Amino acid sequence: MPEDKRIEEAKKNAIKGITSGAILKTKETKFVDFFIKNAKDSLDSAKVLFDVSTNEKTKNTLGIPNFNGFLWVINSSYYSMFYMARALLENIGVKIKTEESIHFLVFNALVYYFYSNGKLEKHFIEDFENAQEESSEILGKEKVNSYGIFKFPSQAQEKAKEIITDYSNEKEKRTRFTYETGEIAMKSKAETSLNRAKKFNEEVRKILGK
Repeated sequence: MPEDKRIEEAKKNAIKGITSGAILKTKETKFVDFFIKNAKDSLDSAKVLFDVSTNEKTKNTLGIPNFNGFLWVINSSYYSMFYMARALLENIGVKIKTEESIHFLVFNALVYYFYSNGKLEKHFIEDFENAQEESSEILGKEKVNSYGIFKFPSQAQEKAKEIITDYSNEKEKRTRFTYETGEIAMKSKAETSLNRAKKFNEEVRKILGK
């Protein structure tokens, strides 16, 4: 999907979320520090996993000579970005009132409240979306329905869901990513994810003044 169209879709979805009450604008901002701490914990986890995965001496010392945590470096890196995005939204009183679609709604709200007014540069939005997609591939999630909502598959969902056209190739991409990516390539992806998360965290902290 072309980039501009993707951004416009996110804005429209944010408006739908606001209209339905899934995205709420309030005056309450008490959970900013909570989300920042979760972001820091996730980023620290990603750093530790990457360091252990790339340090033979540490692996041997810990008694796990074959340890490879690159998949979870990618996942933890995304979650550090997700929690920082939540902190950014919380700072202006934006609440997400749903569980099933929370990750996608956070992306939509981030575009609507921070990219649209120039507070967050486009490449940070793109980094967030790329991290989100990579994490969803690792965990085997699918994008379904008109909102593009991420859901964990269940028997009922497997019978009912219809994969949207723009993501018809994501299943093949996820399979290649999870099962065919070699260790060297996975290390590179993990390093990219970690560096991307560090930059995103730094930028959001600047905006928050933290």
